[in-house]
Amino acid sequence: MNLSFFDQFLSPTLMGMPLIILSLTLPWLLIPNPTNKWLGNRLSSLQLWFSCNFTKQLMNPINLNGHKWSLLLMSLMMLLISVNLLGLLPYTFTPTTQLSMNLGLAVPLWLATVLIGVRNQLTTTLGHLLPEGTPILLIPILILIETISLFIRPLALGVRLTANLTAGHLLIQLISTAVFVLLPLMPAIATLTAMILLLLTLLEIAVAMIQAYVFVLLLSLYLQENV
Repeated sequence: MNLSFFDQFLSPTLMGMPLIILSLTLPWLLIPNPTNKWLGNRLSSLQLWFSCNFTKQLMNPINLNGHKWSLLLMSLMMLLISVNLLGLLPYTFTPTTQLSMNLGLAVPLWLATVLIGVRNQLTTTLGHLLPEGTPILLIPILILIETISLFIRPLALGVRLTANLTAGHLLIQLISTAVFVLLPLMPAIATLTAMILLLLTLLEIAVAMIQAYVFVLLLSLYLQENV
């Protein structure tokens, strides 16, 4: 019984073919296409307002060389939010609960920020490995620690997103299973548990959006250090 709770995190297949690619492309169908009209509908206006404000907030601390990343980071933000929220619907699959996919997003983008720093400002990038005013005896240790912290950044990005979404989904399934078990035995307690489940679902919606924002925000901070 306990092992079946983790079946929801398995990548679904159809005739032996994984459907994770379909899960990733489906959210883009929900984003309205731009039109030639001066005024669109409320959904398009809300999407445009959110995109402009989020891009402005994200790019303000970064100099002009890093503004080229605005479209990429905004697209990544919309993809993660759409995939995370769609994963909360019944009979759906959340690709961002797979550590391999999250690392596949985090490692190339983190590596790109590091390579940009090495190409444009090698001295400043290497200077991040050694704080100013460090005693001579501590220089090798601090360089080793800073190097490890640098290479652990993409792992932390992927594990943070995976762990938060997996824990939330697993807790929702555990509580919903308890509701079905308690309903014929203790209806009052089952009703109270169902109310807790509703609050937990609302919390998980907030977590899905916050984790997408944190993922993109940390990438922008890494970019800010290297441009």
